[in-house]
Order: sequence, then structure tokens, then C-alpha cells
Amino acid sequence: MTGTPLPFIDAAPPGAKLVAITGAAGEIGTSMAAHLASRYRLRLIYNRSVPEIVAGAVAESRATGLPVPIPGGHEVATADVSDLDQVTEAIRGTDAILHLAAVPSVRAPWEAVLSANLIGCYTAYEGAVRAGVPRVVFASSNHASGFYERDGLPTGPDLPVRPDGYYGVSKVFGEALGRYYAEGRGLAVICLRIGSFQPRPRDKRQLSTWLSHRDMAQLAWRSIETPVTFGIFYGISGNTRRYWDITSACEVLGYVPEDDGETFAAEFDPASA
Repeated sequence: MTGTPLPFIDAAPPGAKLVAITGAAGEIGTSMAAHLASRYRLRLIYNRSVPEIVAGAVAESRATGLPVPIPGGHEVATADVSDLDQVTEAIRGTDAILHLAAVPSVRAPWEAVLSANLIGCYTAYEGAVRAGVPRVVFASSNHASGFYERDGLPTGPDLPVRPDGYYGVSKVFGEALGRYYAEGRGLAVICLRIGSFQPRPRDKRQLSTWLSHRDMAQLAWRSIETPVTFGIFYGISGNTRRYWDITSACEVLGYVPEDDGETFAAEFDPASA
């Protein structure tokens, strides 16, 4: 596939880094493809769910086991995230991985998170080492510390973890495994504890926990381009009411959030109007 860029993705700039996105069909993956395509060449990695517009290229990749070009200088590839060999080949030749593939439900049972979230995280890190990819940006979650919020306590990335379910446990695992791969295997790993990723806040809680699409994209590209080789950072917008500390994201990664949930406060908190 060559020619005019696809409607949902811009053309890549000449000479740009090639960044793999696992979980490319998910909500965050779809948004990141749209936001990062003008900065990087992207290799969008799919498994079961596939946008119709790239279905032909995905089928070709599935048949050959190789990445397939799509318009705009990008590529698609396929891999079952729990299959190390497939993941290794899908990411080979890239400059960084934005690892988003996971079962996203905070109420997911153990069996579900074991394959997609724990084994899938291992294959991303180990596949990166085997394929010579130098950096992984891991989509962790605020649920790695969810019981602080339940108890009404503010928290930062340096406090002990307090996962609030198997999903949160899987993200803690990913952070710990990432630290091992950074310090023991020479892989650069940045972990982002993503908050409420939405186009706009949906309720009063999200005035504090919201992460806008463009702020997530900024966190992603800053994590790809930072010289830092390991770190855990909270990923939310610059919300006035935030109780997760983003100081380190701002100071270490250079993150400058553009959005604030307070813009929408009057919709959910009449006292703020």
C-alpha cells in the first residue's frame, strides 16, 4: 500500500524514528497513532481487532510474518502479545516501543491479565532485547497505587505500590520487570501510570484524574526521546484538583501539560461555577 496518507493518520516526516505501537487497535493506541504520526514513522501492531481501512495490509502481514507498508511512510504488523517469537519479529528494526497492549479492565480476572498483561509485558521487554530495540515506554496505570485513592490519600511514584485488583497487580509487575530489564539487561524503560484517558472528563472524579489525548501524546514522545533509562511517572493532565504527583514527569521528562480538567468543572461541580 502506497500513496495518499490514510484518513486517520498523518504522513511521517522524512528520516523520523520508527516507533512500534502494540495494542494499536485500542482506544489509546488509535489516539496515539493519530497524534504521533506527524512526529514518527509508526509500525502499528495488531492482533484480533483491526480497522477495516488497514485490514488488507494486516492480512498480508499475518500471512508473511513481516511488516507491511501503508500510506504515509508507516507500517502494520501482527503479533499475539503472548507469543515471544511473534512479538520479537513484529518489533524488529524499530527505534522504540510504545507498549499499550493489555486487557484494560480494572475488574479483569487473573486468567485474563496473566496472558495479556503479565506474559505480554515480558514479551515486549524480552523481545526488545532480542531484536535490539533500545527503549520501551510501558503503559502502566494509576491502579498500581489505587488503594491510596480509595483511602483519600495523595500519592507520588516514589511511594510503595498499593494495587487495587489483578489489573493493578499486572501493572506493578510491568514496572518491576521494567526496572530489572533497565538495570540488568540494558533496556531503557519508562513507565507511565496513566489516569483517566478520555477526550474530556466524564464525572467529578475525572476533574482530578483526567489525561487528555494530546497530553498523553506529549508524555509518549517525551518518554521516547528522554535520555533517562528508567522511571515511573504519573500520566495525567495539569489538573488543578490532582492528587497524583506529576512533579517528576515535569522535571525529569520535561512534560508541560496543556490541559486542565478544571475547564469542565462547572459541568460536574456547580459550586465551582
